[in-house]
Amino acid sequence: MFAFLRGELVTASREEAVVEVSGIGYQLHISSGTSSRLPAPGSPVLLYTHYHVREDLQQLFGFLDEEELQLFRLLLSISGVGPKLAIAVLSGLSVGEIQDAIVSNRPETLFGITGVGRKTAARIILELRDKILKIQPTSSAKAGAPSAVLSATQLIDDAVAALTTLGFPKASAQKAVSTVLEATPGLSVEELVRTALTAMHNNL
Repeated sequence: MFAFLRGELVTASREEAVVEVSGIGYQLHISSGTSSRLPAPGSPVLLYTHYHVREDLQQLFGFLDEEELQLFRLLLSISGVGPKLAIAVLSGLSVGEIQDAIVSNRPETLFGITGVGRKTAARIILELRDKILKIQPTSSAKAGAPSAVLSATQLIDDAVAALTTLGFPKASAQKAVSTVLEATPGLSVEELVRTALTAMHNNL
């Protein structure tokens, strides 16, 4: 229903923000990550939104980054994970840290976030490990991505680790990653894994 709201930030707390658009104040639930990066009240702001409707409740959620919104929606696709828990996950870790935990199969990273038990952490990794790399980073995120300064060896090791976590044999993963990197140098870890995945699926 709402793709984003562009207006003036009226107030903000760790969990909520109010944005005025054309004289109407919209109350949005936000993560602590978004909260910490909001401008000062009175400043212009753009928040990407998710409109959540339940029989007895209507809520609007706001995100500074599209990738945070994408991850929020992926979390909602998991059985037993509602918007409150999804926001708690995004408040406990950054998008990059959550992606890394899922790709690297490290449920212990998620366990301990408020509301996330061992079973929920394992379910998040199990259900999202094939979807997490579909999140498209914004141009600003790409510019500051740690993978941009990784050595070639570290880049290959990280990509191979991600592919073996997804169930591919290490030898096949190494071959695919090396072939892709040779043909297209300069890829980030995420881009390298996505391209290698496509190549491996085409060769099945």
